[in-house]
Amino acid sequence: MDNLQQIKDVVAELHEGLLATYCDLHAHPELSFREWGSAERIAARLEQEGIAHQTIATTGVIAKIEGTAEGADLRRAVVLRADIDALPIEEATGLPYASTNRGVMHACGHDLHATILLGALAVLNRCRHLLGCTIFGLFQPGEELNPGGAKLVLGENPFEEYEVAAVVGNHAEPELKVGTVGICPGKYMAACDELHFTIRGRGGHAALRAKIVDPILPAAKLIEGLYEIPASAPEGVGTTIISIGRVVADGATNVVPDEVRLEGTMRTFDAPWREQIMSQITELCRGLEERYGVTVDNDFGEGYPAVYNNPELASRASALLAEVGEVVALGTRPTGEDFGYYSQRYPSIFYRVGVGRGEEGTAVGALHTATFAPATEAIDHGVVAMAVLALHI
Repeated sequence: MDNLQQIKDVVAELHEGLLATYCDLHAHPELSFREWGSAERIAARLEQEGIAHQTIATTGVIAKIEGTAEGADLRRAVVLRADIDALPIEEATGLPYASTNRGVMHACGHDLHATILLGALAVLNRCRHLLGCTIFGLFQPGEELNPGGAKLVLGENPFEEYEVAAVVGNHAEPELKVGTVGICPGKYMAACDELHFTIRGRGGHAALRAKIVDPILPAAKLIEGLYEIPASAPEGVGTTIISIGRVVADGATNVVPDEVRLEGTMRTFDAPWREQIMSQITELCRGLEERYGVTVDNDFGEGYPAVYNNPELASRASALLAEVGEVVALGTRPTGEDFGYYSQRYPSIFYRVGVGRGEEGTAVGALHTATFAPATEAIDHGVVAMAVLALHI
């Protein structure tokens, strides 16, 4: 790759500023759709680099760079995306740049994602003469909370006048060492939907069963039926997960409650199968009503669609990034990401960036935990990787 060393040289120049930016973002985390300060910090950095930008999805920022390479096609666009929201977790890393916002923490690496994107945009802006298209830098709010900032971004149709060749996103991965990226072609991350049920009967004295309509047994049967659904999955649809994580039956040892509430999650990788499961659940609820004389209200909290990596883009990205560092083949992942909205509409690639320090290094903690502390050495490699993809994918 002829311009790889040029990119690395620019990243080296940016290193100290990017590290300071990362520490600043980490110290000032904000919850989903409240990222006002984060957006201001990002906008200030873009202004320093002379990169055009504007607000999107209320608390997000979108930047634009137009290439000046000979024969550049500015209708062709590559979208680089980072999420910027944090989680409601009290930080316990002890880092000198730990969160100053009590009870809120960048425990999922979104501060790292934003820093990598800022770095990549700075590189591309300084190398516009190499760039043959339009680059959008999307700093997206609200990835951690339904309906997802991606859905709001697309609702504004920011790319409708362009031919989007690729939407590129990444995610910090503590189980991969610094200098490594992981890619999974095709189906990658699961669609994630919320399940909410209320089973209503007629409560009363637990010993006077003839006078009550007990919601407990049908609730138990509902859980059993839900857990049997994955086994009926057709071949080729990928892993199916249904889990009930909350059961509320507010009775007592001798009191049967009027209702039972259930809450859980459903993870799937195939859209038609996802719809089929929802129909099965509705039929299951109706059958329980007829059998036990209760009413069963089922509310599907439709979540993010599955993330799908365009196979051609995944192949090209793997080849390009193999010149930057180690590339690891990944399997499917049952966690969710609102990046799935982009992959539904445009050719997309979503990869993992190694932030671990290796077997002999300091532990970086797990995602979504109070001790998550990604290796800052991953920033430079992440910037180089994203800039290379933007230029060549």
